[in-house]
Amino acid sequence: MDAWIDTYHAVRRLTRAGTFVFLTDSAVGTKEEDNLRHLAINLGQDVPRERIVPFLTTKHSLEYCLSYAERAHQHGFRSLVVLGGDKSVGPARAVSHAWQLRQLLRGRNADLELGGWANPHADAERQIDFLVDAEFNAEFYLTQVVSHHDLTAVTRFLDAAVRRGLTLPGLFGVFYYRSAKPRTLEILKEFLPVPVDGLAGEFGAGASADEVCARTIRALAGVGVRHFYISNLPIGKAHSTLARILELAGIR
Repeated sequence: MDAWIDTYHAVRRLTRAGTFVFLTDSAVGTKEEDNLRHLAINLGQDVPRERIVPFLTTKHSLEYCLSYAERAHQHGFRSLVVLGGDKSVGPARAVSHAWQLRQLLRGRNADLELGGWANPHADAERQIDFLVDAEFNAEFYLTQVVSHHDLTAVTRFLDAAVRRGLTLPGLFGVFYYRSAKPRTLEILKEFLPVPVDGLAGEFGAGASADEVCARTIRALAGVGVRHFYISNLPIGKAHSTLARILELAGIR
């Protein structure tokens, strides 16, 4: 419950400051409380719903997924990110691919903006194939976490997007690494690409977590990325931490 309270306070401060907040459900399908229910009950009417974007994975029953999207719309949320979820653990997906769920949701509610997913670390041409396909059924996409240590993958993805005429807006993922502890990074590697050696060098040289995160944002901006999201900010200090990162990155 304390974690939820901290989350509510963080969401209020961030949205009132004009920041969009993405809130995930269980990407691996483990049992957890309904995040949408908690949001609707506890955030009250003073928080702008248009700046909160819930996540929905296919790691639930189809009935639950359809109901979730309908409830999101009824509660005033304008956008919903729909992802597949980890196939290797937890219950089976309700559908084989996230685009299929987005297609079902689009058929039921044309007003809800839907977001998809792309991975710059994978084959760039194949990823752009997905994004330009009419069946992608999304108004925007988020990417897997990237870093200034793997800019080659980012530029390859961006070059392919320009060459193929991709116009769909995207937000590139940035992870807030709090340290370079080997055990922590090994656990993270199970879920996302982690530049272990690069991080170890930076933290070992005395860089702070804020500085490391800001370096990624500066590097992304340098190759043409204009929109990003930051994952793993400390919830209780999310607003102040974000402000420091943006200042270090030269954005504010």
